[in-house]
Amino acid sequence: MQDNAPLTIGVDHVGLAVKNLDSARRFFCDCLGWKLVGENQSYPASFVSDGNGIVTLWQVEDSEKCVPFDRRRNVGLHHLALKVVDRDALDALHARVAAWPDTVIEFAPERSGKGPKVHFMVREPGGTRIEFACVSSASV
Repeated sequence: MQDNAPLTIGVDHVGLAVKNLDSARRFFCDCLGWKLVGENQSYPASFVSDGNGIVTLWQVEDSEKCVPFDRRRNVGLHHLALKVVDRDALDALHARVAAWPDTVIEFAPERSGKGPKVHFMVREPGGTRIEFACVSSASV
């Protein structure tokens, strides 16, 4: 092994604390098409996957007293960015997510900087910011 070689080989999973576990699980599974791959009722937590990665959804202890994340003040996950296969899929996903109950669209699909990445940002029903992005050769 080289002295400066990475000691890790990728992300195993991402854990998100959510305000409402059922709502977050439905968003990932019913809206995004992910699969439930496990649960821990005692925590409680749900483990969901798109077949490439796993997200652990952890129920906060008291949803009435939880503090929403403020990306300008809090240390922690700024957002979760998910790859989408192409621009057509990104636009279809945007339409589906925009119609999903209690989802807040921060911005619709647009070029990221000068491109070629196109992305949009939402807050899923539990409040986590999620970016959906693809590389697109088409203009926005």
